[in-house]
Amino acid sequence: MNVKLHIERLILEGITLAPHEHRHLQASVEAELGRLLSAGGVSQELAGGIALPSLRAGDIQLGAGGGPVPLGRQIAQAVYGGIGK
Repeated sequence: MNVKLHIERLILEGITLAPHEHRHLQASVEAELGRLLSAGGVSQELAGGIALPSLRAGDIQLGAGGGPVPLGRQIAQAVYGGIGK
């Protein structure tokens, strides 16, 4: 199955990243979301193809010593919680 996912905008409230960290965050979200989708697929409701105007993902927990890579993984897992099986 081919999955095409386009995230136009990702809103992160209460999180401040340095400009150089943005690309690391994006790469981490893409990699983890790709891994999750490859392993688990999408929910039955989305399997036939659908466009969602928005998706409220679950909450994430910020820990000490985190950075854009672990944050990206958490974001991807929260998004996958809304679209995955």
